[in-house]
Amino acid sequence: MEFERRSVLTALAYALTTGCARAKAPERPMFDMARWLDYKRRFLLPEGRIVDTGNKGVSHSEGQGYGMVLAVAANDGAAFETMARWTRDTLLRKDVALHSWRFVPGEANPVADPNNATDGDLLIAWALLLAGRRWGKADYLRRSAAIRAAVEQRLILKRHGFTLLLPGLEGFVKNDRVVVNPSYYVWPAIDAFARLEPQIWTPLSADGLAMLKAARFGPAALPADWLDIKGEKIVEPAEGRDPLFGFEGIRIPLYCLMSGRRAQCDAIARYWSALGRAGKPLPAWVNVVTNETAPYPLSYGGSVIAAWLLGQPQPANSGDNDYYSATLAMMGSIRI
Repeated sequence: MEFERRSVLTALAYALTTGCARAKAPERPMFDMARWLDYKRRFLLPEGRIVDTGNKGVSHSEGQGYGMVLAVAANDGAAFETMARWTRDTLLRKDVALHSWRFVPGEANPVADPNNATDGDLLIAWALLLAGRRWGKADYLRRSAAIRAAVEQRLILKRHGFTLLLPGLEGFVKNDRVVVNPSYYVWPAIDAFARLEPQIWTPLSADGLAMLKAARFGPAALPADWLDIKGEKIVEPAEGRDPLFGFEGIRIPLYCLMSGRRAQCDAIARYWSALGRAGKPLPAWVNVVTNETAPYPLSYGGSVIAAWLLGQPQPANSGDNDYYSATLAMMGSIRI
């Protein structure tokens, strides 16, 4: 299962100011209702589908989850219900309470791949939990609980010394290894679930943090977007994939910051700070083995996350960023 938009995303040039921010309190982006209204206008269709404008107008379970979380933050119950209904009616599988990962408009079968993307399911379950509590909707709470139970039963497993979160139902458990994606650990969602079902989510959380600590590769000690877990707690960049800290991995500092785990991203902060002091733009991706970098800088959304991590002023928004960039920037601003 590949997320094509990672490879076609056109990054915008936003260089951060210089200086090391380790001693500063991170400056969190501010949530702005005008920005939410603009986000809805640009990416939310009337039927409730969030459009990935950087990837031929497809939609993802991840995007639906992001949109639903943002609607809760904006206290926009109508938008939430529209997205929740479309997500349930279009993406929810009939055999298990998980969601197919991609919808391709215009296709005879727009949901041809039934495999799920676990980060999308975590985001949807978290959004339903938040919405059910905020608006007193028992149905939302039931749907959240069903998704969490499906994740527990089908996507959490113990292997190679870790309790692991599979990225999807199919394709990630090999004979000698398990493939994981550290950016699929949506820490604020996992924390919320752990308060309800600690016996399930607390071990996953602890081992996820241990895995992330072990996933520091190359000269800059950066995590790779995709990892292989093999042997007894052996963590390596995944076979068959470019060993990049890039379009997926940018969500690692986002979720760590959202959940109060900034210390887990100290190596990323040191790397970005060193580039800033040298007057260099922050690259959209880094090869964690060779230290080769992308020839273009972080998107606007990525630069918002970097500024938050480094405690620097938030960059100005030119307004032409696509779905993924805009979503990263918006997610960093929510208060739930």
